[in-house]
Amino acid sequence: MAATAGSRTLRRDDANYKLHFRMINEQQVEDICIDFFYKPHTITLLTVTVLSLMYFAFTRDDEHSDNNLRVGLLVVVSFFLVISVLAFPNGPFTRPHPAIWRMTLSSLVVIFTHFFSSQIVKTLMYWLDPNLRYAKREADIMEYAVNCTVITWERILSHFDIFAFGHFAGWGMKALLIRSYGLCWTISITWELTELFFMHLLPNFAECWWDQVILDILLCNGGGIWLGMTVCHFLEMRTYRWASIKSIHTTTGKIKRAVLQFTPASWTFVRWFDPKSSFQRLAGIYLFMILWQLTELNTFFLKHIFIFQASHPLSWCRILLVGVITAPTVRQYYAYLTDTQCKRVGTQCWVFGAIAFLEALACVKFGHELFSKTQIRYVLLWLVCMMFLAIHINKIST
Repeated sequence: MAATAGSRTLRRDDANYKLHFRMINEQQVEDICIDFFYKPHTITLLTVTVLSLMYFAFTRDDEHSDNNLRVGLLVVVSFFLVISVLAFPNGPFTRPHPAIWRMTLSSLVVIFTHFFSSQIVKTLMYWLDPNLRYAKREADIMEYAVNCTVITWERILSHFDIFAFGHFAGWGMKALLIRSYGLCWTISITWELTELFFMHLLPNFAECWWDQVILDILLCNGGGIWLGMTVCHFLEMRTYRWASIKSIHTTTGKIKRAVLQFTPASWTFVRWFDPKSSFQRLAGIYLFMILWQLTELNTFFLKHIFIFQASHPLSWCRILLVGVITAPTVRQYYAYLTDTQCKRVGTQCWVFGAIAFLEALACVKFGHELFSKTQIRYVLLWLVCMMFLAIHINKIST
């Protein structure tokens, strides 16, 4: 009798776990008001896909092989996105549509670059954009941390450019994702330390103290964190009552409801730090910080090794893509870290971690000459500082 009761308990716990994991990894849409956008149309999609492939296959001009390669690459990527929409899980979000979050999982195509040589990768880049043949590294044409004692209004104002706005807007989005003043400020400060410890590899990490502390940490990063957290508090206090677009009779109301489809369906209060948290949770936060800094480092190493400007589409498209993938990743990782019913990380979180390490691996492979200059003591000190700050911020958190 006891064994039977125990088996029932195990089966019930296993069923609860599977249900909980599906809520994190395979969120379902409730109260569907427009059935067409959520019903499967696999036959229709297959027909459109096959007809499109037939069109591109029989209308290509063999004399323009270069253009055919571009079109072929575009078709392959499009076909892979179709497969991802059909086969991949939804993830933890349903807005604006689960198909968007399924497509983010197709980002692992970056793995194919590891089987190329450096010359082939550069040839592929030049094929995509011939102007990249003449691109130069920012570190080769600019000087950093020069005359730091000379502080004038003209020099300060010159730093408020599009990149300063990018810092501000970026940290606004990061605050919306992380939803914690303590963790946001910790990552912001540790990033400036990361620049110092990796300055021996990338000269453009060198900055004047007033640029790094006042302009970056306090104004750009701090302002973005404040804005993002203000929006978070607003969304926490908001009452979420969603009406079907069919029940709205005015045109203005229907348009407003359609726009609100791009806002969260609900909002969850998060608490990353807890003074009584276990070692496993603290280690998880430390790993989260390391992975976040690694993703940021990849941004700078990639454009330095493969030589393209920060304003190039290769740079900002990657940043946008990583930003989109980060949203479900943070949600799934937080659930794994704080929820005892969540026993494994979600699919989006797994893919994000794989992409971060694959990008780092590509940087090491194609930038072996650069990384041969790595001073291990700086890397170890960086890891120790990250750990110290993670422990300290956890102790002072309430």
